[in-house]
Amino acid sequence: MEHDEIADDALALERQVCFALAAASRSIVNAYRPVLQPLGLSHPQYLVMLALWGSSPLSLRALSEMLRLEPATASPLVKRLEAAGLVTRTRRADDERTLDIALTEEGRRLRERAEAVPGTMVQRLGLEPEELQQLRALTTRLIDAADGARREDPAHREH
Repeated sequence: MEHDEIADDALALERQVCFALAAASRSIVNAYRPVLQPLGLSHPQYLVMLALWGSSPLSLRALSEMLRLEPATASPLVKRLEAAGLVTRTRRADDERTLDIALTEEGRRLRERAEAVPGTMVQRLGLEPEELQQLRALTTRLIDAADGARREDPAHREH
């Protein structure tokens, strides 16, 4: 297939936003790996810590919603962070179904070391901060649009 044919082919892999986003996500996570490794965090664990550094404690449900994860996916991340001494998990006395996740002193101290991560990543990616802000804003709009399309899907409403 010639280049002009690819440009006209609606199913060309190179034209798919879903492919570009999936590939970008994998590449970004890989770029974060060596920056987060000295902190002892995986990228998903870093996201959990970012949420908790913003507000602690959080219920597992609230944390999952912030991270756009199912609680069953967030729970093992939290357990590993607890094993590392960075968070605690506590059942609420007034509602045993609610699991609160809170930072330990060590988890709070880790924030100081993590403050270098955003600047390091800006340097590693070679993009201007304004470009990254625009990308985040556009990606957020795309997420909201996809969520809206999902809510409007009749198959989604039945479940």
